[in-house]
Amino acid sequence: MESEGLERGGLGPFRLAPWFSERPWGRLDLRPWYSETGTKEPVGEAWLTGPQCVVETGALAGRTLQQVAAEEGERLVGAGGKDDLKKDGGAEFPLLVKLLFPSEKLSVQVHPDDAMARAMGQPRGKTECWYVLEANAGATIALGLGEGVTAEAVRAAIAAGTLEELLEWVPVEAGEMVFVDAGTVHSIGPGVVLLETQQTSDATFRLYDYGRGRELHLEQGLRAMKMRTAAGKVRPRAMDGFVRLIEQKYFVVDRYDMAAGGEAIVPVDGAGCVVGLSGLATVVGEGREAVALPMGRAVVVPAGSRTVRVKSRAGASFVRCYTP
Repeated sequence: MESEGLERGGLGPFRLAPWFSERPWGRLDLRPWYSETGTKEPVGEAWLTGPQCVVETGALAGRTLQQVAAEEGERLVGAGGKDDLKKDGGAEFPLLVKLLFPSEKLSVQVHPDDAMARAMGQPRGKTECWYVLEANAGATIALGLGEGVTAEAVRAAIAAGTLEELLEWVPVEAGEMVFVDAGTVHSIGPGVVLLETQQTSDATFRLYDYGRGRELHLEQGLRAMKMRTAAGKVRPRAMDGFVRLIEQKYFVVDRYDMAAGGEAIVPVDGAGCVVGLSGLATVVGEGREAVALPMGRAVVVPAGSRTVRVKSRAGASFVRCYTP
């Protein structure tokens, strides 16, 4: 029996409700992105394509993205996404897209690469990128270790409570893109809102947490840590009708800005999504119903859709995040 998600012979675009993750370093007020979060605790992350995010539109409404992936398999991730197809015939959406809202410094972390993650029995590592949506004056991120810092020095600094002093703290401004390669020791300071696009993985090793008392993963983190990586700011590239913010092995992120009454034909080269940054747009797949795209929401575009049409009456900005 065919899934109810198959409309007119295929799987069309659908919108997800964000899932809000409570974090001690988060914020109580997420406006203008969200007026309500359903919790009175600080929220650090809004997961836009998390496995627990619930479909809001179409025949799949009420199902989680995890359920859709398990049921639809290649129709969601594509035949080329073999790494995201599980042995039981289900699948996993390859990109986890989030909004981050730090009001304090995040813990100092490091993520494993694919090889280390698979040696640990996990399907993949965690390479990510941050697109800076908002930044207060003086906002910074920590990206890698200072020149000449050794693993022994890192271990000693963690014990002494001085690891912050060994990190490369980099100023950031709205509109900048930062690549965070697996193995990069990193942190995020307060006063920013970031759009994070990453491999779907929660493999995180916490090296240092400013005395907050949460569990650390020292030995795993030191094994995952690389003294030098490809992490850094990425220069945007003007393309035909959009701006390419980053192009890496695991993801491509592009920004589209539409004037009032604008329309964009958006090619889809792999499983991915579009995320509203401002205004209100609608997303239409070939022969499909229009799906509204407000700011702070993701519309998943299944592999095989080829193109979607995005329209806006009053103007809007959005990003396309997809697997190359």
